[in-house]
Amino acid sequence: MRCRLCDSARLSSVLDLGATPPCEKFLAVDELDLPEPTYPLHLRLCEDCLLLQIPALITPEETFTEYAYFASYSESWVRHAERFVSHAVERLGLGPESFVVEAASNDGYLLRHVVAAGIRCLGIEPSVNVGAAARALGVPTESQFLDEDSAAKVRAVHGPANLVVANNVYAHVPDLRGFTRALRELMADDGWLTIEVHHAANLVRLGQFDTVYHEHFQYYTVLSAQRALATAGLTVVDVELLATHGGSIRLWARPEAAAGAPGERVAAVLRDEAAAGLHDPDGYRDLAPRAAHVRHELLRYLLARRAEGKRVVGYGAPGKGNTLLNYCGIRPDLLEYTVDRNPYKHGRFTPGTRIPIHPPERIDADRPDVVLVLPWNLETELTAQLRHVADWGGELVYPLPAVHRADLTGAVRADDADPSTAAGSTAPTGNDFEHFTGRDAR
Repeated sequence: MRCRLCDSARLSSVLDLGATPPCEKFLAVDELDLPEPTYPLHLRLCEDCLLLQIPALITPEETFTEYAYFASYSESWVRHAERFVSHAVERLGLGPESFVVEAASNDGYLLRHVVAAGIRCLGIEPSVNVGAAARALGVPTESQFLDEDSAAKVRAVHGPANLVVANNVYAHVPDLRGFTRALRELMADDGWLTIEVHHAANLVRLGQFDTVYHEHFQYYTVLSAQRALATAGLTVVDVELLATHGGSIRLWARPEAAAGAPGERVAAVLRDEAAAGLHDPDGYRDLAPRAAHVRHELLRYLLARRAEGKRVVGYGAPGKGNTLLNYCGIRPDLLEYTVDRNPYKHGRFTPGTRIPIHPPERIDADRPDVVLVLPWNLETELTAQLRHVADWGGELVYPLPAVHRADLTGAVRADDADPSTAAGSTAPTGNDFEHFTGRDAR
């Protein structure tokens, strides 16, 4: 294996999670007796450019031609996208003559707000079933993968974009340099690119091992993201720390000729990363023991509940949850079933661990003793939605960043839940890079 950013062969092991199935390959009933392929899930660090990465063992075509993830099922995520669009329109002065393109636009959760603002836009979404959902919402969407050829065709037909949005996709591309050139091809020479991606600082310092799965090919600090974007002549001029996905970064980049000097927030986060040891290979050595500690802690908790005769079920069937379940070896003897709001997953089973997935109403009907929430990064939203579990004396438990019980008596109403905060818990959540650097996450 060579580094997909700089071609170096100096890759060192950071975290070996064993072999697992692809995280979004949910099994139908008639697949339960068939062989299930698994692939190594081994995170490595390039000692030259400091890009965290896994081998590209599955192709995007295998994962994204038909996809199980629909972003609009998370209400807080839709509100997050709406706030971003409002902010971008104001910051960049976008109007009816502007053009916005989103790469990996999913079901239109973000661009529907651009449409509502009266701004011309186009989504590029490879998953046919998800793109169809976007078009049903009135969001112009092309069902194709973004590469240099498709970017050139989009630009030829629609013109250059004033803003290109690449939220939660920059980790999903094995051809990192080619995809970065495709993003630049879409942009006007004075245009803007925004990228939201999980911050590797939180992955490493908080042991967020479940963010590692096969469709996430690389994991970024601001430093490594700068180096990746520079391969296509793009300069990071601003960065924001976000609470989403357990702590993300929002990068604002421009073509070099229009960029100017990076802002102070870029310099500040780079200083904080360096102070946390993330600009040196030795700073990544704590991830494996942190992940093992979470695994042991969670298994001790579930085994104790089983010994007490308590009924434990899950909430959510996210891709990251399948990394957690497989790494920890959690099967239906410890987690009877899980539920999910996405009807696509109902009646299916989690990959590898074969845990059945039901509609959310099953929890209200069964009234289990413990509900283990797998999408722990949505703690504020889900604690608000599930506060009624306390009505029958049930407990709501989150596995990361440490196993902890939510305070349901203090949970805000679901309508008031803000994904940028972490209500209902005494454990650190959100963008906890600030816990290691003393900075506020904004």
